[in-house]
This record gives sequence, structure tokens and C-alpha cells, in this order.
Amino acid sequence: MLADRYQIVKHLARGGMADVFEADDLLLNRRVAIKVLHANFASDHAFVTRFRREAQAAANLSHPNIVAIYDWGQEAGTYFMVMELIRGQTLRQIVKTEGPLLPRRAAEIAAETSAALSIAHQHGVFHRDIKPGNIMITEDGTVKVTDFGIARALDDSEELTRTGAVIGTATYFSPEQAQGLPADERSDIYALGIVLYEMLSGKAPFTGESPVAVAYQHVSTMPTPVREINPDVPPEIAAIAEHAITKDPANRYQSAEAFRDDLLRYLGGAEPIAAAAIFAGAATTMIPPPVPPVVPPLNATPTAQYDAQPEERSQTAYWAFVGALLVALGFGLWLILRLLSGDGGGDLVTVPELEGAEAQSAFVTLQELDLKVRELDESSDQMAAGFVIRTDPVAETEVETGTFVTVVVSTGPEEFGVPNVIGENVEVARTRIKDQGFTVGLIEYSLTEDVDQDIVIRQTPTGGTTAAPDTPVDLLVSSGQFTIDVPDVSGETEDDAILELTRAGFDNIETQEEFSDDVAIGIVISTNPAAGQSIPRDATIIVIVSMGPEPVAVPDLTGDTVDEARSTLDDQGLHLVVSSQTVDVSASSGLVGKVADQSPDSGATVESGSDVEVFLGAIRKVTVPDVRNDTVAEAEAAIRAAGLLPNIVDSTTTNDPALNGLIADQDPNGGATVDEGSTVNLNEFVFEEPDVIVPDFTSMTVGDAEILATAEGLGAINASDGPEASAPGEVVGTIASQIPGVGELVPPGTDIDVLLFVAPPTTTTAP
Repeated sequence: MLADRYQIVKHLARGGMADVFEADDLLLNRRVAIKVLHANFASDHAFVTRFRREAQAAANLSHPNIVAIYDWGQEAGTYFMVMELIRGQTLRQIVKTEGPLLPRRAAEIAAETSAALSIAHQHGVFHRDIKPGNIMITEDGTVKVTDFGIARALDDSEELTRTGAVIGTATYFSPEQAQGLPADERSDIYALGIVLYEMLSGKAPFTGESPVAVAYQHVSTMPTPVREINPDVPPEIAAIAEHAITKDPANRYQSAEAFRDDLLRYLGGAEPIAAAAIFAGAATTMIPPPVPPVVPPLNATPTAQYDAQPEERSQTAYWAFVGALLVALGFGLWLILRLLSGDGGGDLVTVPELEGAEAQSAFVTLQELDLKVRELDESSDQMAAGFVIRTDPVAETEVETGTFVTVVVSTGPEEFGVPNVIGENVEVARTRIKDQGFTVGLIEYSLTEDVDQDIVIRQTPTGGTTAAPDTPVDLLVSSGQFTIDVPDVSGETEDDAILELTRAGFDNIETQEEFSDDVAIGIVISTNPAAGQSIPRDATIIVIVSMGPEPVAVPDLTGDTVDEARSTLDDQGLHLVVSSQTVDVSASSGLVGKVADQSPDSGATVESGSDVEVFLGAIRKVTVPDVRNDTVAEAEAAIRAAGLLPNIVDSTTTNDPALNGLIADQDPNGGATVDEGSTVNLNEFVFEEPDVIVPDFTSMTVGDAEILATAEGLGAINASDGPEASAPGEVVGTIASQIPGVGELVPPGTDIDVLLFVAPPTTTTAP
């Protein structure tokens, strides 16, 4: 039993957010359907608040194609909604069991669904989750759309922060929903277009292994044409489906009524606007729409609406097609002439930054840049009504002149209907006001002769108007003819105040805590109704008790200078204390001389005026490793591992080849303590062979001299003709002199130049 009124009969279905039961309404003696939220949603305050408001908005929708919502309530920690009980099947069950529907039947279902959406959109309600599972077909063939507003309720839900949470159903997402952009009536049209596509082809246009994969296809992939999947589908109804699922919202049907009109044209044998555009090979906006047929009432039966034969074509459709073709040909000729004349496209302009600008001023700015403006209204808690929230394309984007720029204009904070509680008991009024997301404001009582005690006489704001969530609703309540003046208990302790109010004759006393910078903890700030008012003795009095100053969240000061940290804390009403202790940091951290740590940590809550101690960063000290006699590579690796920078600055020659390439010296020396990141200068041994003493090569042959030169580490013997051998001991072909000379020191490998004795010339005596 729910709310002592609804007797559960049986379980009907289980969905992603709720279980659905069939139940008896014992008060009105009728069968109803009750949707009971799952526990995870019922515990999410943001979702429940949004769901309740949307359910109340949807309850105002009255149409033969919309499932009626009767009631809303709470029971045993969860929430439920009472709806019209539908006998029949979901469209999902029908498509799953029967496959593709006949084109006319698919068009009828889509037209009736469009009628439901049109009524909802006129009341500012967007469905956001149109899918076959939310379209019911009753036993007599009537279409019923359910779950209005539920997907929107998820927008502010904490469920979105939990793993795997997905709004709506990815298969029927619009591209703008998949990209996280605001959804509007055109998003519902896209989803219904996907449903129509599925009814005609027997399957959805996009499938994937995950919702993310499917959502990506909605944004970036063109669907397979319907007639490639099911050739029996007439091109006219295929064109309607494909026009409804155009990626850009500006290029699809702009209203559910326009979508429905095209479906009725098809069912009446006339040429749909979308089909005419495709046949003509031009954009829909270039096709002058044919005169729409007379549209029957929304509550007319399908047979009354669609009386033409499925395959008949009227003369109107034929001439509409011919006219569209001529328009397209004319446009093509104009485009060719324009291209041949060199005017191939518009100039590029940059979209200006308009966020925060007054809307009309922004429109003028864009028009002066030769851009077209499309206005889109959106509620906002941050931007005042009538000012620009953002543009699409975004600021600084280069576009051609003549491009449409969507300007999203704030309508102010999102508002909801204020309940009318005049004539209600004050306690019932309190509950209704809170249940609809508002707060109970000032309650005043007035003596009355003709209104019963505790009945609301007047309210502000008045019922039926709209206001932002949490707006206080002030009440004037009848006190009847017997009242008591409320004593002034401000400044007293909570216990003393309750005792004084009890002695004054009041029976219903409640307490409520509020933060106060002026009143100490536990001391009464005021009462509601206020002191001095005359109210009934059984009226509820709220005693408002101080919780002291509101705690302050400690900001994150990491990386701030002392002056920046002090300024930040001053703004928060906190006091800076700079510790004498420091925190070791690396030179690359950017925290040297800045706040590296703090106490309390950022995010902690403290009383206003509390101290926040900060610790400044100081470069970490490291020990220099001793790398003498290490190879250069080993030394550099050891120095870098210590957080220092190696630098080869000098070299020392050595005759010992074993020392070649080793570190001869370093500065600072090993074991010294320096700042991390300091440079260690290194001196490297470089081996050089010793000089050679040139031996005496005179009187040797060249061959003997070469043997001796090689043995001594010298280079080649370069011989040239020298003096004549004339003295005793001077032998032709032996070395007469050498350069370098005997005993000189020369580098190894030095060549020796020698002169050889040559034979004197032969003297011939004449006979």
C-alpha cells in the first residue's frame, strides 16, 4: 500500500530508473500505473528535486497521445508517480517482434507522437528521451507517449558523477546531446526521426559496443539511407525520416508541428517538403513549401486523418515537384555564373567576443560584420536576463560573411511555478511550498472573523507565477479570534527561549540553526513568526538559533608569494602566519621562496579569523660525489644522480695512457654540501706521447736510417741528392746531413729530411 490509497496489484516492468507496478486507486476506484524510483535515485536529492518539478510540469500536459500523470508521493524512503494505466505494447516490443512496419503505419505512429511533442513543447516541456520504449501502442491502436521530463531530471543528478551513468538512451541521442550542448525541441525531433528510421528499416541507424561509440556516430557518421536497407520504403517517407535526423539542428524540422505536417502530407498523398527538396537536389530552405493540407484535429482517430490510398499521387504533388526542380536548376545556373565571375565565396570575418554583452547590442555587432543572427534562449544562474551567455561558433572563430551565428541569450535563473496555497492549512502550505523547491519565508498572522484559524489568507509571490528555486514564499495566515503575542526571546539561550515560549502558552515550538557573525553559538537570533505578532497558541513557532560565524574554507596557497597568500587570506577573513621552518624543494619546482606547504590544508574549514601557517620552499642541499679517477661518463652520471650539473671546463695532459679520459680534478670537491642544481666543474686527463730525441743518421744508408727511425718512433726518411763524395770516408749513397739535427727533441712520427753523398762528375782527357 502506498500513501494509504494505492494498493499494488502486480509488477509490470523494470527500467533504468524505476519499477512500474499496476495498482488500484482506492479513493477513485480505478486502475493506475505507479512508477517507483530505484533507491539510488531516491537518495539523490538533486535528482528528486528536479524529477518532482518536471513531473509537476508534465502533469499539466493534457492530450490524447500523452500518458496522463495523476499524483506524486513519498513512501518508505523512496518516491513514486501515479500515471494513467495503458493496456498495450511498447513500440520497442512491436518492432522487435514484427520487424519493419508498413510505411503508412510508421507515419501514423510518428504523426501522433509529433502531436504529443507539439503540445509539450508549447508548454516549455522537452522530452529528451524519445525512444520506442517510451512510445506505447494501446489495444485500439492509439499512440501514447510516456516519461515526459524524466531525462531532464537527470541533468542535475549526482548520478552523473558515478561510473557508467548515461542520460537517456544513446541510440536515440541527438548530436547536440552527445556533445553536451543544450537540448531543445529539435532534439526531440531528431530522436523521433531515429524512431521513424527504425520503424521503416527494422533497425537503428547507429549501433556500437558502448554508448560512447554510438554517441560518436550521431555526431560524425552519416546513416545508411533507409531505402538501401528496405527498398520497399517509399522515397517520400524515407526523405522525411532522413530530414528529421540531419546533424545540424538548424537544418532539420524546426518544430514538432512542422514534422507532423510533412507526415500528414505524405499520408494525404501530397508531396512532403523534405521529399521535394531531395528530389530537386537542393536544400529544403530553397524549396517553396506547397500549400499545406487541412490538418484534422489532434484528437481525431487515425482513420479520420488518413483517408487517401497509400500509393496515390495528387496533381498538386506533381506540380510541386516540377516547381522545385525549376527552382533548383535556376539556383544552379546562378551559382555557376557567380563562380565564373570570380565571386566564389564570402570574405572571412572573426566572430567577436560577446559573452556578457547586452543581447540587442550583440545582434547589431554581428549584423555590422555581415553575419546572420539566430537567437536561442537559455536559463542561467550566472548571467542576467537579456545578456549573452555564449555564441556558436565561439569567439575568435573565422567564418564567411553571411554565416549564421547562434547567440545564446540568458532568460535569467530557471523558474518554476509557485503553488497557490491560499485557502490551505498553514502546515499543508509549508509542505507544498517546500515540495516544489521553494522555501517558506516570513509567516505573519492576522485576526479574522470569517476565515478559520491557520488558513492562508495571502501569499507573496502569488500562486501561478514563476520564480527561481529556493525563492521564499511569505504567508499571511488567519489567527482566528483567539491569539497570543509572541514574546521577544532573541539573545536568550535555546533552552531559556523554549521555556519562555512554553510559559506564554505556545505548544508547537521548533528550532532551526543559522550561521551568524554577530550572535554567539547557542543564542537565539529571532523567531518566525517575529516577536510582537499575535498568533494562535497552536501555531508553529520556529526559534532560530545561532551556529556562530559560518566556517571558512581554507584556500590553496601553494605557489603563492607571501604577499599573495596574505591578500588571499585577508579576503577570506583569515590571518597569515609565516613559519620559520622551511620545506626542501627542487630548483625546478618553482616553489623556492614561495608557499610550499600550509596548515591547515586547503579545503579544511575553520572559524573566521583563524591563523593559517605557511612554510616557504628552500632549495634542497645535496652532497657532491667524489668522481676523481672516474671516466667522464661515470662522473657525469654520478653528478646528475645527485641532482647536480656536470661541466667539463679544463684538461690536464699526461704521459700515462692509463689516465687518458679520467677525471683529474673537480670543483667543488667530493663531500662538499651545495644547493641542488649547482654546477660541478670537472678537469679531464688527456694522454700525450713524449717527444723523441733525433739519433745520428749520418754515414748510414737510407735503408738503415729507416730501420732506426721506425725503432725510435719517428716518421719517414725523405732523401735528396747532396754533396759530392770527395773526401776520404765519404761514401756515395750514404747520408751526408739530416734535418732535424742530431739530439733535437721532436714529436713522435716526425719525418727526417736527409741529403745523400753523390758521385763526382767523370773527367774525360782528349787524345
